[in-house]
Amino acid sequence: MSRRCVITGKGVQAGNNVSHANNKTRRRYLPNLQETATFSTILNRMVRLKVSMQGLRTIDHNGGLDAYLLETPSTRLTVDALKVKRQIEKAKAAKDAKAA
Repeated sequence: MSRRCVITGKGVQAGNNVSHANNKTRRRYLPNLQETATFSTILNRMVRLKVSMQGLRTIDHNGGLDAYLLETPSTRLTVDALKVKRQIEKAKAAKDAKAA
């Protein structure tokens, strides 16, 4: 499992621990990832994603998972997010065809 946010693409960064004596040792900065279940209104089910806390705030700011994925260009999304986006687009097209 990679430590990468599905929404924002944030991943592990590297840096140094610097002691008082200016000794430098390598370290890793891990993103605050959470395995969350986010509700999709179009799919009418929970979608499990590995999302950073900034990614959750982004989803909330844009009006939910469906709204965020539909308005975000596919080139900016990860593979897992693209799978969910395609499912949402397919379900939305089916609902629109049924309503018309």
